[in-house]
Amino acid sequence: MLTVVTPHLLLESVLELEPSRLRSLSVRGLLLDVDCTLKDHDAPAFPDAVTAWVRGLKADGVRLCLFSNGRARRIEGLARTLDVPFVARALKPLPFACRAGLGHLGVPASEAALVGDQLFADVMAGRLAGLFTILVRPTSPREPWFTRLKRPLERRVLRRLNLQPQAKLPA
Repeated sequence: MLTVVTPHLLLESVLELEPSRLRSLSVRGLLLDVDCTLKDHDAPAFPDAVTAWVRGLKADGVRLCLFSNGRARRIEGLARTLDVPFVARALKPLPFACRAGLGHLGVPASEAALVGDQLFADVMAGRLAGLFTILVRPTSPREPWFTRLKRPLERRVLRRLNLQPQAKLPA
């Protein structure tokens, strides 16, 4: 039952996803959640470290797509700064928009991962779509009210799963 919210990999930050690590996981494309994964929720732009990380992944041939429940206009502006495609209003945890994201990546589901900070949105959407899922710690405790409502249940599930950062879980 908990499989649908169990990430395949848990990391402190997206910055730990280096090209060599992605190759070892057979991952060629990433669907990237935006808020609290790549940047703080209320930040207008990505931190320099994230921008440099994206440049490095792209230079190594990793395909990237922003994948967010946020509004198209805001996500499009952020995607433009990184020169990557995007899917907005993804309606996560529903998996249907993952197909659009995979289309942007140009890789099959077996070679893609969804990266995000929420079990009940990002991990669940990725699992339901048959993707490798990577959960990262939120970049900031400042989040919208609807996300804060889910965090206590997420913490309980994480404790029950006994997840530790950098733990690779069985498929």
